[in-house]
Amino acid sequence: MSTNLLTLAGVHTHIGAYHILHGVDLAVPRGAVTMLLGRNGAGKTTTLRTIMGLWQASEGSIRFGDQDLTHRATPAIAQMGIAYVPENMGIFADLSVHENMLLAARNARRAAQLDASRLQWIFGLFPAVEKFWNHPAGKLSGGQKQMLAVARAMIESRTLLIVDEPSKGLAPAIVNNMIDAFLELKKSGVTILLVEQNIQFAERLGDTVAVMDNGRIIHAGAMQALAQDVALQQRLLGLSL
Repeated sequence: MSTNLLTLAGVHTHIGAYHILHGVDLAVPRGAVTMLLGRNGAGKTTTLRTIMGLWQASEGSIRFGDQDLTHRATPAIAQMGIAYVPENMGIFADLSVHENMLLAARNARRAAQLDASRLQWIFGLFPAVEKFWNHPAGKLSGGQKQMLAVARAMIESRTLLIVDEPSKGLAPAIVNNMIDAFLELKKSGVTILLVEQNIQFAERLGDTVAVMDNGRIIHAGAMQALAQDVALQQRLLGLSL
C-alpha cells in the first residue's frame, strides 16, 4: 500500500479561457496533516476544487489510494470517504445547527437517528455545536460557523478531510481550539489537507507542506524544515514564519 493517500500528477485545470493549474504534483501522506501554502491567486483553492471534481482536470491524474478520481463526479468522490469544507463554509444560515448536521448524514432523517457515539465525539471536539444545537446557523459567530462546517464534514466516518483556510478571520483563541480539534481528528486516523494563509497555524499543525505559485507546486517537504529555514520562507512566500 502506498504511503500516500492522495496523489496529483501533472494536473492542469482550465476555467473557461483561463489556464489556472499548470501541472500540479502533490502527495498527501496517509494519517498526516499536509499544509498547502502560497500567495493569493497561486492556485490553492482551484487545486482543492479540482480534487473534488467541482472543476475537471484537463490533463493529468488524481488518485485516492488505488482509485482514479480524475473524471469522477463530486457526489461519487464524496461517497468514497472524502469531505470538503470550502472557504465560504457552505453553511445553510436559515437552518438550525442540527438541521445542517442532518443534511450531511446520509443515513439519518432525524436527529435521533444520528450515530450517538459519533455525535458525542464531535461535541467533544466542537462544544459550540452542542451548545447551539437548536439555534439558526446564521446566528453563529464566524468561529462557531467554522466549527460547524468541520463538524458537519465529520458527521460520517471520513478517510480524508480537505479544508480551505479554516483559520481565516478567527480570533486567536478560536484558532487554538481549531488546531486542537484537527490534532484529535488526526489521532483518530483521518488524513487532512489544509489550505492556509496563517503561517503560525501551519507551523503548529502541519506534518508536511507544499507551496504553490502560479499554478504549480514549487516546494514540498517537512513543515518543520520550512519553519526553521527563514531564507527558504522568504524565497517561497516572501515572508518569514
